[in-house]
Parts: sequence; structure tokens; C-alpha cells
Amino acid sequence: MADREVCDAVARSFLSELPAGVVSELLASGERADYPAGTTVYQPRSEPTTVLVVRGLLRSFLVSPEGRQVTYRYTRSGDVLGIPVLVGGPVDVGVQALEPASLFRISGRTLTTAARRDPRVSWAIAEYLTRRLYENLEQTAVNAFGSVRQRVAAHLLDLASAHPEPTGRLAARVSQQELADAAGTVREVVARVLRELRTSGIIATGTDRIVILDASRLYAESRGASRV
Repeated sequence: MADREVCDAVARSFLSELPAGVVSELLASGERADYPAGTTVYQPRSEPTTVLVVRGLLRSFLVSPEGRQVTYRYTRSGDVLGIPVLVGGPVDVGVQALEPASLFRISGRTLTTAARRDPRVSWAIAEYLTRRLYENLEQTAVNAFGSVRQRVAAHLLDLASAHPEPTGRLAARVSQQELADAAGTVREVVARVLRELRTSGIIATGTDRIVILDASRLYAESRGASRV
């Protein structure tokens, strides 16, 4: 049987919209796994895997042919990963834990079989994928049109998660000028934003890197959902 934390995550996810019998079958056949911060839990072109995020913050990223990465989605408890690949197959995306994370593996075969026989399941999946599309469009808008504070927070998360330290701690080795260039602003504005984030206890700054102390709050900053 799934534990209470898994059941709570299901209740926050689109899976709660499925018929009770399907949910019970998914819970009975699934398994939970924990990952330390910095772990890549899904490699590009891996076999399709569907998981429910029980705990933690994760980023989904695209990989270019040259190996460069760009983050296109962040996920938290109650989010489900791997629905698109059930339909379209493997793609050049990866998923990395920004914090210690706990995931509950869902049987893709059970879910797709239920969708083929029950229009309620297929409609719930269609609604979920539409919401995902809108979320991705919002993230694109933040990258293109967000405030300097949002863009700096997003770039810090992106840079830090691309090269986690051996301890699993997230730290971005980037100068204020480099951040300014990435965010399309000037160094003085970036310095002010970093000072505000440091005062709030979200980051710590060193001589050669910026350490992320609270990835969840920094993510909220990148979405414009938090203010000092």
C-alpha cells in the first residue's frame, strides 16, 4: 500500500481526477524512490518513465546537439512527469532534483490501458497536457518578459543546477556581470537583487560562487510569486 505522503501527493495531482479504481490500481502497482539533491533522475533519450513528485523541487531541461541545457519546467509535490513521453516516446530532455526528492513511479502501461478503455481517463490526461502547455508558455514568458528579479532568480537556478557540487549543494559560479548579461540588465541592478536575496536568506554569496540556500523560495522568486 502507498504511504500517506504519496496519497497526499496524489490528491494534489491530476491523478485525483481519475476514477477511484484506476487510482487504486496505480497506487498498488507503483513504487517510491528517494534521490539526493543534484541527481539526474531521468536521462535524455531514456525509456519512457512516469512518476509522481511526492517531495522536492525538480527541473526539466532540454539538451541541444552540442550538449547545452535550457530549463523549461520546474516541478514540485503533486506534479506528474512523463505523460508526454507515454504518447510520443523518448526525447532529448532530462530531469534533475534541485532538492532531496521523493518520487512515486507510476505504471505507464496501466495508465495508457485505462485511457484507451475509459474516456474519463483520456479526457483527464488531455486536460493535464493542456495545462502543461500553458505552464511552458508562462515559463517562456518569464524568460523573455519577466522582471530583472525574476530573470536573475531563474538564471541562478539554471546555472546552479547544471553543475551541482559533489556534496549535492547548489552553487552557481557566475559573476555579477555575467548575470547582468544573461538577464539583459546592468551589474548594479544585479548587485541590488543579489543583496535582497541574500538578506532574505535565499542565497549566500562568496568570492567565486553564489550558493543557493533555499531552492524552493528562489523558484518562487523566478515565478514572481514572492516578494521581499
